[in-house]
Amino acid sequence: MTVNAQHVRDIEAEHVLQVYNRIPVVFVRGAGSRLFDADGKEYLDFLSGIGVASLGHSNTDLADALHQQAAELVHTSNLYFHPLQGEVASRLTTISGLDRVFFTNSGTEAVEACLKFARRYWHTHDERDRTGIVAFERSFHGRTFGSLSVTSGSAYREPFQPLVPGVTFVSPDDPAALRAAVTNKTAAIIVEPMQGEGGVWPISAAMAEAIGTATSTTGTLLIADEIQCGLGRTGRHFYAETLGLTPDLMSLGKALGAGVPVGAALVSQRVADAVHFGDHGSTYGGNLLACRAALVFLQALENGLLERVGTAGTRLEAGLRTLAASIPAVRSVRGDGLMWGLDVDEPVAERMVQAALERGLLINRTAGTVIRMLPPLTVSDGDIDEGLARLSASLEDAAVEAT
Repeated sequence: MTVNAQHVRDIEAEHVLQVYNRIPVVFVRGAGSRLFDADGKEYLDFLSGIGVASLGHSNTDLADALHQQAAELVHTSNLYFHPLQGEVASRLTTISGLDRVFFTNSGTEAVEACLKFARRYWHTHDERDRTGIVAFERSFHGRTFGSLSVTSGSAYREPFQPLVPGVTFVSPDDPAALRAAVTNKTAAIIVEPMQGEGGVWPISAAMAEAIGTATSTTGTLLIADEIQCGLGRTGRHFYAETLGLTPDLMSLGKALGAGVPVGAALVSQRVADAVHFGDHGSTYGGNLLACRAALVFLQALENGLLERVGTAGTRLEAGLRTLAASIPAVRSVRGDGLMWGLDVDEPVAERMVQAALERGLLINRTAGTVIRMLPPLTVSDGDIDEGLARLSASLEDAAVEAT
């Protein structure tokens, strides 16, 4: 298919709402960890659609399953049973230890559901003034009103205030502040076990211990937002398990559909017991096409992909730390598995996305100075090594431009 890149950019500029500061490249096809633009240039994708293309691009198992499902049945609504929701839910409950699943179309919607279910829990138990939420600085949970209300950062929040009241933010580096903020009026704590948009920050062991103490002593519910760091991204099913956290609710999205929009809110049985018919719903959530995609991904996770992420992550980490030791602009390396951030000098960070693009590498910049990498979970050793070489060259280019 021939695509006129300039025409694509022009028509979007005229008709698409200007909420995205798009990079001027038009991608037309992909294969594995690589994308190709309208001019035929090849790129190594170390962002995977911000952690979404978990099985890489043009995955044949996914394409075949979607083709078959689309030919059979795509949607019937949640007024009826269909043969796939239960199977996806069963697999999610098995790997998470939680008991029930509510399907959504995105991670943001999954956060909304978790917040509602946490409030519903206390309402059902006749503690109707127990509505507070404790969230963290550097957090990102989404852009709808509920999820935005527990997302920190004035740039996200100020244009849309007033937001949902009753949210208290604490520093993720201050366990004492967390303990002080959680009271018998707190409905839930919401935490990304590894903060993504905030700069790839794993929650510390000390903070995880403080969260565990606060929830056990006050009964406060724990919501783990595993949208970015969960479902194998760090070489484990969920990063909360690494920290010893036992969530009552969990939000999922991104990797679950391997590119097809699907999310899920997972809840414990005690929370599920407090939810009534009609408390929440979704027209598209858990449709057959989305569930079929989720099954392909979950099957891959069970068939060795989880272990492969561990191996690939070790290789990527070693390369990043070697690179960091040789490039003065790199201040620190953070992450796990196939979720990494390089904190670099700001003048270099400002130039890195473009420098990498010119070298045929897709990354992104977040939290001002952090270069974030989320390659497909299927990334090969060869692509890791080539990506590291392109990253190193890009850092050198950006450093030269910054001087």
